[in-house]
Amino acid sequence: MKGAQRPALVTGGAGFIGSHLVDALLDQGFRVRVIDDFSSGREENLADARGRFELLRGDFTDPEVAARAVEGVELVFHQGAVPSVPRSVAEPVRTNRVNVDGTLAVLEAARGAGVRRLVYAASSSAYGDTEVLPKVETLPADPRSPYALQKHVGEVYCRLYHELYGLETVALRYFNVFGPRQDPRSTYAAVVPRFASACLRGEPPRIHGDGEQSRDFTYVADTVRANLLAADAPGAVGRVINVAGGRRITMNRLLAEIQEIVGSELEPIHEPARPGDVRHSLADLSRARDLLGFEPAVPLAEGLRRTIESLKA
Repeated sequence: MKGAQRPALVTGGAGFIGSHLVDALLDQGFRVRVIDDFSSGREENLADARGRFELLRGDFTDPEVAARAVEGVELVFHQGAVPSVPRSVAEPVRTNRVNVDGTLAVLEAARGAGVRRLVYAASSSAYGDTEVLPKVETLPADPRSPYALQKHVGEVYCRLYHELYGLETVALRYFNVFGPRQDPRSTYAAVVPRFASACLRGEPPRIHGDGEQSRDFTYVADTVRANLLAADAPGAVGRVINVAGGRRITMNRLLAEIQEIVGSELEPIHEPARPGDVRHSLADLSRARDLLGFEPAVPLAEGLRRTIESLKA
């Protein structure tokens, strides 16, 4: 997909996934606007793109700010969120304001501005803890945390805005995205940067539960590519589509692979399992292949190597 100066907005564009998407859109020739309030996004994530995009500092949950953000835009990539199951358990009201009210504000602003298509960052957490593997999009949603529910509500709003108002929407259900720029320092840090940074510091990594829970990890470049494909794929409109690496790995095995790259042999510390976490996750990618032409390109081991090199730097 070539940009040819097509105008695109990335909400949460200073965040982990959003900043990678900004880089990719600029490389393809898009005119890019970013909205971010920098509550979790970071200036350094956009360092490579400095001077090449328009930055709007603000809170997209404010309808007036959202309206300014979408003005004159053809495509919206709605990445802005508070992306953490544990944080949503600790702060359900705040995360609901961003993840539900904010999504609704962006959808409504996009409808009013005549935006052509909105691509929404949904979450595999919507599947809940069903034992069915792989997770296929026709499974009923069964959210087990405020975050999972909030992200699922966003999916439903996207479908309704397409059916009721004609706004083209696509919801991409991300499975455990990881890669450079993912913050290892937060209390709610994702598992890959948390494991890797502990190993690099020579500290014992901490595993929630017995470590035999499994996840399907997606390297960030593959997630970005799925967004670019979703921006124009005709059959994707109004649909929910899995985006993943297509293989699952236990936390114990993930740690072993990270330790092999780093050269660490420290025994992990096992802590209690976290409320809201699911036991196993694996994506069915049939719909992504059929509707987007998507295939994961970066194997887990290569993605881990790139992520660890970034953390070292």
